Amino acid sequence: MKPLAMRDALLERIWHEMATNPDIFFASADFGSPVLDKIRADYPARFVNVGIAEQNLINISAGLSLEGYTVFAYAIAPFITMRCYEQIRVNLALLAEARQLNVNLIGVGAGYSYVVSGPTHQCYEDITLMRVLPNMQIFSPADHVCAAALLERCVVETGPKYIRLDAQPLPVIYTGGAPDMERGFHVHRHGARVVFVATGYMLHTGIAVAEQLREAGEVVGIIDMFDLARFNADALAVALSGYDIIVTIEEGFSGRGGLDALLRTFTVRHCLKARMLCIGVEPAYRFDLGTRLDLHELVGIGPAAVLRAVVEMLATLEASAGTKREVESL
Repeated sequence: MKPLAMRDALLERIWHEMATNPDIFFASADFGSPVLDKIRADYPARFVNVGIAEQNLINISAGLSLEGYTVFAYAIAPFITMRCYEQIRVNLALLAEARQLNVNLIGVGAGYSYVVSGPTHQCYEDITLMRVLPNMQIFSPADHVCAAALLERCVVETGPKYIRLDAQPLPVIYTGGAPDMERGFHVHRHGARVVFVATGYMLHTGIAVAEQLREAGEVVGIIDMFDLARFNADALAVALSGYDIIVTIEEGFSGRGGLDALLRTFTVRHCLKARMLCIGVEPAYRFDLGTRLDLHELVGIGPAAVLRAVVEMLATLEASAGTKREVESL
């Protein structure tokens, strides 16, 4: 299956849905795509470009939703989350406590997607910021198949939602069709002692590292956490049970309340005894130039860095258990 940009896959689904659902409204903060051109041309009465004004984007989207529309608001990821954070907090998360609304924030450029644009356009903080808001759902797909499949949940489920999309076409993971979107996570592979729990782009890194470990005799489980708020907790607890090490992998700041904090809290609440290894971006802003892979290795989340961290954790586990299994060859 040919990879597509996540935004184009989701926008294509929205465009088709607008043909039969007159309650969908689309708002953009001066941000486009070829598919968005079709929405603007075919449904001009249900499309607005608010300009480079993300705060107004949120205000307008909230107002439209209170009038009964299902609203999709579209901008670059760091700007639709951080430039208008107060508006999101007050007019979406807080207002959702008192009024029914349905606003879906589409942020394009999660993590290092805009690699050449530097830290102003890169986005390492969004999961943390949106997780702290009550009533906010967070979706972080790893390919365009999963991204497109989010449409049904966006339309059917009320409340504010944040959809973080990679800006670049990524290899297709769900070649056989979308995962169970209601479950909120997908087990790609069962393992023995170690399981990787990754989200977004980092699922691809997890799969690559797991393959290297498999070749060395260590079969690693892999779980895609594409829903970071309303996943099936009981099912996830079962999926994680029996592992000695849970490794979280995210393209966001480590130790700052992202996927690592979510899983640490989850393991305590569900009495899981596994050790935790949390891999994320070193908490600092970098101005280095290079490919996405280059930058990932610099900040500690590239395949080589992840592999080293996992091998070290396995060595520690084996030393504490008194085993003699060799992993130094990796």
